[in-house]
Amino acid sequence: MARHSKNDSSIDCSSNNIKSCSSINLLAEYNMNSKRRGTALIFNQENFHWKLSMKKRCGTAKDKENLTERFQNLGFGVETHNDLNKEDMMKKIHEAAAADHTDADCFVCAFLSHGEEGHIFAYDGKVNIKDITALFRGDTCQSLVGKPKVFIFQACRGNIGDDPVTPMGVVEEEEEEEEEEPAMIYTLPAGADFLMCYCVAEGYYAFRNRDSGSFYIQDLCETLRDHGSTLEFTELLTLVNLKVSRRSTERRDGKGKQQPCFTSVLTKKLYFRPKE
Repeated sequence: MARHSKNDSSIDCSSNNIKSCSSINLLAEYNMNSKRRGTALIFNQENFHWKLSMKKRCGTAKDKENLTERFQNLGFGVETHNDLNKEDMMKKIHEAAAADHTDADCFVCAFLSHGEEGHIFAYDGKVNIKDITALFRGDTCQSLVGKPKVFIFQACRGNIGDDPVTPMGVVEEEEEEEEEEPAMIYTLPAGADFLMCYCVAEGYYAFRNRDSGSFYIQDLCETLRDHGSTLEFTELLTLVNLKVSRRSTERRDGKGKQQPCFTSVLTKKLYFRPKE
């Protein structure tokens, strides 16, 4: 029987019950040495057609500004779009999926909007999220095969407000007025190398400050600023989860909490180290 040292970074999968299995390198990282980092698309939806009866998303401009700065600092070519209608939004997404990403490390797409079950809202109506992510699967976007595809959603995923549980000895700070956003829920598409980042857990609503932006984007950008080039990205997202979970805000029935989450089908570790 083969023996492995405590610091061995691979797993020998062979056994009497397995005919063949290659070793798995637990330290494998995505190749981030391509010519360019890649494209980061940001769809910022602040205003909506009056027929949708949706409130203006005050504070989202700050989120867009912060995300743009953070991704530019990580080496991305950032492309922002404001208040696009459904047709124009899907056109931009199709163009991104059809583009040649051969010389890019990865792809990022962020949506700042209202949402509901399985959809994100454009200016004049909802867009199916599955239709968006399906365009970047390996069988439809060949130049991103084996590369990380990161999607960020700043929108609610339900109508439930999370209740606070206060540890002993914690002094609560005065909170600013926040807004609740409509519901959004999403099912992860099949396919490897996707990372779906949600501002809140399924079934719950999120908070957004009218002046400083959303809890999630604020803490995501702060953490990217401090650790974006050194910390493995899913570890960074876990830290963001912790930061947001420690916040609280006033809501109609008392104090509210928010818990972000992410769903990963990445197959390697993801770092955004500075390019040489």
